[in-house]
Amino acid sequence: MAARAKIVKRLSTKEVTGRIEGMADTVVVAARKGEDPRFDIPVRALSNVSFNEKKRIIELGNNRTARQFFNLGMAKKFMQTMLVADALMALQREDVTTSLREVYYRTKHTINGSSENTFDNQNESDPIIEDLEVTLALMREELHVRAKSWGTIIGPVTVIDAGDTVDCTRQGVGGKTVPSIVEPGYLDIKKCSADFVLLVEKDTQFSRLSEDKFWKKHNCILLTGNGQAPRGVRRLARRLHDEWKLPVYVLMDNDPWGYYIYSVIKQGSINLAFESQRLAIPDARFIGLSSHDPEKYGLPRNVGIKLNDKDISRAKEIRKYPWFEKKKAWQTEIQQMLDSGLKYELDALANKDFRFLTNVYLPRKLKEKDWLD
Repeated sequence: MAARAKIVKRLSTKEVTGRIEGMADTVVVAARKGEDPRFDIPVRALSNVSFNEKKRIIELGNNRTARQFFNLGMAKKFMQTMLVADALMALQREDVTTSLREVYYRTKHTINGSSENTFDNQNESDPIIEDLEVTLALMREELHVRAKSWGTIIGPVTVIDAGDTVDCTRQGVGGKTVPSIVEPGYLDIKKCSADFVLLVEKDTQFSRLSEDKFWKKHNCILLTGNGQAPRGVRRLARRLHDEWKLPVYVLMDNDPWGYYIYSVIKQGSINLAFESQRLAIPDARFIGLSSHDPEKYGLPRNVGIKLNDKDISRAKEIRKYPWFEKKKAWQTEIQQMLDSGLKYELDALANKDFRFLTNVYLPRKLKEKDWLD
């Protein structure tokens, strides 16, 4: 059984509201002094992101930009930021959670005496929430805002979800839905006896592994985000890794998109660089499909998919990522895919046998420690 580490406690409502009020006080104090109300927002752009080689994660830099009320170019965004902050404060007071969509509708109205709307579409309000996350040093989930629950988990772990105790070995082949908010207090991990976490890219492979009871035969937790893993899934994987000391293996397609998803899980994403400390898993390992696997496991070339120009460009871009650039194994992996001119989906393993993934491929990969780091 994995040894349990210390759990980071959920921030209290008082602590969260205190940070929102602190931001509001900055504006109020300036207004009372007759000064231009303003606050500083960290710059969320590639120019302000770097790779910390010691921590092995992407981090946001210190560059900030002022958001001022008495500035025609910033006035609307200043107003929008204050409206969203007010909505987030209301969530804290009422102790309820809501969706990004509902925050948008809560803050949308026509400004008095004009035909101008506070927000015209959700594409305007969502980035404001991200701005507030990084400014307040709070995760969206701590601000009571949830996203869609896209993930699924199954295996020897028991969680307490909204007061209900759920044994994830007794959820049928469909598994338990991973909620978007998985912070302690919302979702507590009561018990876990797994040896590792297998984070699966696609629902097709997750279903196969679940149906074949792979998690039971190999004493692991199966976790999927159905493509690009959402924040709740990544955060839960990170908690299982930190709190229960479980290795995390990532099962992806042999293509640039699979490489990218793994990169986000391992090092963090540029867009959410400010949350890498809580989302990224630097020790996560890529367990396939690898570029040498088609030959090793006898997959015919006709089950491969020809790389298009976009694939080639993306692969070359990923190869230059600082966290891949100095790793010979990853340089070889990407170059081998480019040289073959083909990419392979995990589904192609069914060409050998419908249960080839569970009975041959993954057991051999794990036994031989055939993964990329």
